[in-house]
Amino acid sequence: MRKSIYTYAMLLAMPVIALMTSCEARQLTPEDVFVDETKLAEVLAAENPEGYKIYNLNSLKSAPFMTENGNFMSDSSLYRTRSAYGSLQLFSIDTLPVNGPGIYIRARVATDDYGGNFYKSLVLQQTQDWENGGAALAEPQGLRISVDMGSVSGLYHQGQEIIIRCNGLAIGRYANQPQLCVPSYNNNIFASSAEQKTGWAPGRIPAARFRRATRMLGNPDVSKLVWEEYNLSELKTAYLDKFNDVEGARKLDATLIKLTGVHFTGEYDNYGAVANCNHYSGADTATVGNPELDKNACTFGPTTENVGYPQSRYVSDGTNRALVSTSEYARYAYYYLPAAKYIGSVTGVLSYYMDNGKYDPDGGEWSITPCSMDEILPEAQQHSDPAQRWVPKEWKKGVAQPEE
Repeated sequence: MRKSIYTYAMLLAMPVIALMTSCEARQLTPEDVFVDETKLAEVLAAENPEGYKIYNLNSLKSAPFMTENGNFMSDSSLYRTRSAYGSLQLFSIDTLPVNGPGIYIRARVATDDYGGNFYKSLVLQQTQDWENGGAALAEPQGLRISVDMGSVSGLYHQGQEIIIRCNGLAIGRYANQPQLCVPSYNNNIFASSAEQKTGWAPGRIPAARFRRATRMLGNPDVSKLVWEEYNLSELKTAYLDKFNDVEGARKLDATLIKLTGVHFTGEYDNYGAVANCNHYSGADTATVGNPELDKNACTFGPTTENVGYPQSRYVSDGTNRALVSTSEYARYAYYYLPAAKYIGSVTGVLSYYMDNGKYDPDGGEWSITPCSMDEILPEAQQHSDPAQRWVPKEWKKGVAQPEE
């Protein structure tokens, strides 16, 4: 009897075992991860019997792909309540067709998340016109991508050229910042200002989905990235005045900038007003200036009390100001700001985070987001005169902020 029961159980299990075997994840092959540039056209043609096109990044950020209201809005699936700026949408989603001709973009990874300032995201830069044979573009183009992958730069290194099949993904705007994404619904009732954040918005592409859509071309080459170098006056004239409107800000977002001749002022942006950061006394019970408790501490990225927005600190050339943005989760978030006597450059991604349905017409909310501390005043860090050399110092409980 035992044998009969055992045999019957095995017979029942066989279809399940067969099903489990047939559903095993296929092992990735080199062809899934890399593509030989000399064979790229052949590979894409074979994969897309209905045809394909490699689009420039700015083409993906404009109609018919990215529209003003998006194609994801209806009476039953609304964007978050604070998404509109007049007739313009700061939050939008346009889903891209799953089937049909292949929709591709080809660009180089411009960021590195090792420093923690580009968590689960990356920025692409395109310098060649892939819509017209690959000639050099007059101006580089940039695009943000949200990816639900920790240490994304562990696979896609800074300087790595990639090609992405965008079919089935979405192109949208989060706080007016264009990005390749997937639709995501937020209903976090415990969030700060939760009533303003409920609704659909661009979300992170699942890691497996992104890996399937993305292949690498060649080896990483950081030297192929282009950082446009300006002092603050030049930046204002060349960019901030030129793109001084909501739609213009979308074109400028994700530009790679090296801002020269600036120093930190020890100030932060207090909802449009300039305010002094708080210094830490070192007393055992001190909360003022303690970046774990004080969001206005004199460090790059103190606590936001779990709200999660990037902290901004001012740099100046003596006349003009700009903001440097740092995540509270960055590795250098609790390092003290450099004293004003240290002068150098800040390299990073230029952005305008436009939220709450408002726009600052003087460009005061533009900010630069570095990848790591290596991109913050490197000239001061490497100064030949030890007296002029900035040595970064991390906040430590019970130790007063050093005077410089």
